[in-house]
Amino acid sequence: MESKVKVAGHPVHPMLIVFPLGLLATAVIFDIIYLLSANSQWTLVAYYLIGAGVLGGAAAAVPGWIDWLAIPVGTRAKRIGLLHGAGNVVVLALFILSWVLRRGTPEVPPTGAIVASLLGFVLSALTGWLGGELVDRLAVGVDDGAHLDSPSSLSKLPAGAGLGSASRTSGYAGSERRGSDHQMYAGAERRVGAR
Repeated sequence: MESKVKVAGHPVHPMLIVFPLGLLATAVIFDIIYLLSANSQWTLVAYYLIGAGVLGGAAAAVPGWIDWLAIPVGTRAKRIGLLHGAGNVVVLALFILSWVLRRGTPEVPPTGAIVASLLGFVLSALTGWLGGELVDRLAVGVDDGAHLDSPSSLSKLPAGAGLGSASRTSGYAGSERRGSDHQMYAGAERRVGAR
């Protein structure tokens, strides 16, 4: 199932999630350094990282939500996508709580602020795994016909271009991945012309 929100042929949601994940995870690491060193500069920087990470997470949620709406109802992908999205709303809520609790004294945050960030970080590992399940296992956001020798997304050719019926005998690509009796493939069998 191809993504509905793309830039230069690639889904936008996975492009954007790296920012909040990196910013929020770094904030948690800085909180831990603060706890070990008592140097308040770490938590001051963490405060700003959390603010930027929450904004980035909200921006990444929009194309993710649009893509989720396009997943067929009643599928495992729809259920996993709901857990992924709802879990990430909770992650953002925990980091927003942490940010709000820090506002008065970002250099010396209350224990609850650090606990909220740690909980958000742990939950983000689970929601990240669910996102991986959507893409890697359920092919959400993957172009129909994608294979190891697909043409560049900038070429305007479909991902399955150049695949003749003879090339598909050892495997399959694209929409045939779902609900078919074709043999599964892994690795080298996806290359054009591989036998």
